Amino acid sequence: MLTLSLATIFTLVLLLGGGVWIAFALIGTAWVALQFFSPFDPGPILASDFWGASYGWDLTALPMFIWMGEILFRSGLADNMFRGLSPWLNRLPGRLLHTNIIGSGMFAAVCGSSAATCATVGKMTLPELERRGYDSNMAIGTLASASTLGLLIPPSIMLIVYGVVTEQSISRLFMAGVGPGLMILAMFMSYLILWALIKGDRAGLTGADESSMSFSEKLRNTWALAPILVLIGGIIISIYGGLASPTEAAAVGVVLSMMIARWNGHFTLQIFKSSLFAAIRTACMIAFIIAGASFLTSAMGFTQVPMQLARTISEMGLSPTMLLIALTALLLIMGCFLDGISLILLVTAVIMPVVSAAGFDLIWFGIYLVVVVEMSQITPPVGFNLFVIQGLTGKDILTITKATLPFFLLMLLAIALMHFFPAIALYLPYAMNS
Repeated sequence: MLTLSLATIFTLVLLLGGGVWIAFALIGTAWVALQFFSPFDPGPILASDFWGASYGWDLTALPMFIWMGEILFRSGLADNMFRGLSPWLNRLPGRLLHTNIIGSGMFAAVCGSSAATCATVGKMTLPELERRGYDSNMAIGTLASASTLGLLIPPSIMLIVYGVVTEQSISRLFMAGVGPGLMILAMFMSYLILWALIKGDRAGLTGADESSMSFSEKLRNTWALAPILVLIGGIIISIYGGLASPTEAAAVGVVLSMMIARWNGHFTLQIFKSSLFAAIRTACMIAFIIAGASFLTSAMGFTQVPMQLARTISEMGLSPTMLLIALTALLLIMGCFLDGISLILLVTAVIMPVVSAAGFDLIWFGIYLVVVVEMSQITPPVGFNLFVIQGLTGKDILTITKATLPFFLLMLLAIALMHFFPAIALYLPYAMNS
């Protein structure tokens, strides 16, 4: 078993380090495990897993939500959010820095991509905040951190992938992501308010008061937020109210996003084509990775590695809290070298027996897993949001990492709160069932 584990890890590291596509790396690792450490023929298992992982109806929601995000990414939505939010935030400590947090949270909810949110909102807000005299480090920290909420607030591509692989209800996962997502958003804003009251306002790092706009002008600017709120609310209410499945809600979301883009005057045949082809490329990549992870999951099952691992950990007598601490440390280390989807698929392929044996609710664990993946987005050396910010600002990676550190620690606190108060994630999905 030790030889098999070392051979599997070595093969995976060798293939990923050699620049092999992630899906092929997963397939190659599974093939080696079956070919040399089991009596089973890898070919039929590969064919069966690829078919089983690619025809599920739940997977249809994935390209729809991706396409919706691609359309909105090209429709000038970030500009609307900045105009709608900024008039109301001048009286709040931290002022327009909150546009990074709220704007990123709103855009992330309809986009589903952390990197796309970071790039889109960052292009709009960072130059404006710098021009108005706001602290650059706090602007970077709020943007990079709040952008990660796209992985958690529904509709979330990560939750769809997790639900498909673990055969959990995607509707319940979406509902479970709402509470923690809003909690983390509130924690970010609370920290920003505290920083502004203690340091930012005194040092002149939160710009000048720009609240001279009349109430009627504020209302006119706020009207720009209406399409976004209708889109987010429509998707969540239709799923929560049982009016539509996630796949049906995704299809409606695509149509509504086209209408929003047309209403903004940014929907042409070229945008339609580019968004469609971008969505196809991304969805095919994710589906290919899911199929490869399914093959690796089967290989691990045939070679008994997860069961042996679960048995070993259970014999160690770790409490659920200690197990969660160990898993968090392991996942953060893995997240330094893998993207979020690959990390989720590797985890579900190897340690789900351990999680089930420890008694964790699999809906709750899915939310926990996505929060850890969010943290990995701002963890060097391969935090994708850090690279996006570096491209936007030209600052070195150490400066950007230092700016995001307080928000990283807030996410750790959020995991602790979810562990001790699981109803934060589980109240809505169980209320939905009842």
